[in-house]
Amino acid sequence: MDADFLARPAEEVAPTLLGSVLTCRTPEGTVSAVLTETEAYSGTADPASHAYRGRTPRNAVMFGPAGHLYVYRSHGLHWCANVVTGTEGAASAVLVRAGRVVEGEELARERRGERVDGPRLARGPGNFCRALGITGEHNGADVLSGPSVVLSEGEPVPAALIRVGPRVGVSRAHDWQHRFSLAGDPTVSAYRLSPRARPSAGS
Repeated sequence: MDADFLARPAEEVAPTLLGSVLTCRTPEGTVSAVLTETEAYSGTADPASHAYRGRTPRNAVMFGPAGHLYVYRSHGLHWCANVVTGTEGAASAVLVRAGRVVEGEELARERRGERVDGPRLARGPGNFCRALGITGEHNGADVLSGPSVVLSEGEPVPAALIRVGPRVGVSRAHDWQHRFSLAGDPTVSAYRLSPRARPSAGS
């Protein structure tokens, strides 16, 4: 995978990231997961994007070159990881919503709890980051060259196996069809409409 592959609009990149592998190396060990669910956020054109109102110190990574990780804290509780896409200066990113752990399952289980079964280890964006050990320290990390977080190609996913639907948990532009997942995969998170959701127009 290279920068040109990611230098496209988020809604084009998001479905093509399914099947890719994200690896995080920490002092505790290495955990890798195949991406099974993603969501696209289109920057200043997207009311649900952190970049909708322009550049800030928090979202600055989204405006940088494709291939970096934008990590933020959700509701002050969970870290969430996004792969920056598009061209430099035009914010665009793909949220990693879920994955299937394929390396380092024991470490992922230590982080998530012994009672959490395999399919739930990295289900949901917060759980994904916790399982892999991704934190705010990884904000801005280059996922194409590493070394701490690396995104690599996996097995291609046939278009027939990709499901498209509305985004989860956002109050604005929630009905945009920018959520992509592997059909029937048990690691994919459940759809939940935000109680603050309101009707919106979009693509």
